[in-house]
Amino acid sequence: MDFNELRKDYLLDRWVVIATKRARRPTDFAIKEKKQQSKTDTCPMCPGNEHMTPPAVLLYLKKGKALQKTRDRNGVRSREWLIRVIPNLYPAFTPPSSKTEARRIGRSVGLANAVGHHEVIVESPCHDEHPAGAGSQQLLYVVNAYLDRLRALSRKPYVKYVSIFRNHGLEAGASLSHAHSQVIATPFIPKTVEEEMKASKRHFEKKGRCVFCDILAKESKSPRFIVQNSDFVAFAPYASVNPMEFWVVPKKHQATMLEMSLIEAKAFARMLKTCLSGLKQLVNDPPYNYGFHLALDRKARKYYHWHLEVYPKLTTWAGFEKSTGVYINTVTPETAAETLRAKLKNCPKS
Repeated sequence: MDFNELRKDYLLDRWVVIATKRARRPTDFAIKEKKQQSKTDTCPMCPGNEHMTPPAVLLYLKKGKALQKTRDRNGVRSREWLIRVIPNLYPAFTPPSSKTEARRIGRSVGLANAVGHHEVIVESPCHDEHPAGAGSQQLLYVVNAYLDRLRALSRKPYVKYVSIFRNHGLEAGASLSHAHSQVIATPFIPKTVEEEMKASKRHFEKKGRCVFCDILAKESKSPRFIVQNSDFVAFAPYASVNPMEFWVVPKKHQATMLEMSLIEAKAFARMLKTCLSGLKQLVNDPPYNYGFHLALDRKARKYYHWHLEVYPKLTTWAGFEKSTGVYINTVTPETAAETLRAKLKNCPKS
């Protein structure tokens, strides 16, 4: 009798059912009639509507052949921008009103103010310039904006973690269709990343090596390998929770993206576009989420390895998953990698 497979996550204490008996091809998930988020004249992220948002905390402006980094000042909203970073109108975390409030974080048992920052990175003045179709230079601006906000927010004494993430499509939680990412700075390390860091530390203490470097070496030669360039590798993780899930991992050991060189940032932008273009073509531009996992603690630099996790939204978690924390994936990681590899062979080189 054939059985479905139970696979354990590389680091987390989490099991996933890889439903080989219910296995589906990725093309089974291709969206036949895609729900469209319409662009309107009142999109608050489009040029000309800057007055509809808070003042930008970071702007990339084109000044001749030079790029100027600045911010909105004295109530004036700049319009000739390439990248615009603004506070979220409905933030989940807000800056402390005083140094006393910032110091109180973590001292209460079971209750604390949600102190931090919540920002929106408007990725382009062009409404529909999402990563899969963005020009290489514009996508590099987006990556550099990630780095600029990570650098600025991680310096604040009350910030313990900076989450950089993207929601693409209505079903993935994007309430506005204009190309954008979000940044949330929190006064604690989120549970998933904290568990990864603890497991990485245990592996380093036992083996003397970074566990992600070991994973990378193994997956680069496995059926789950998707694509690589000079500095990054993309693969489908062994115990993928989501159908068509893939990770992008730097070849060089780095705990945070701030350690990337300019050349590596360009290589990352190319890899991001390549993988998302392949996913878009394979499954008809599906909704997805992606998020960076990183370590800000200097002590974690020797054992933690930053990476990007991409989660296509191709299925709905139901009662079993929500009540148990055990997930059923009906596309094997090997099939996901195989079909993405094949699709990428036909994608234009970026």
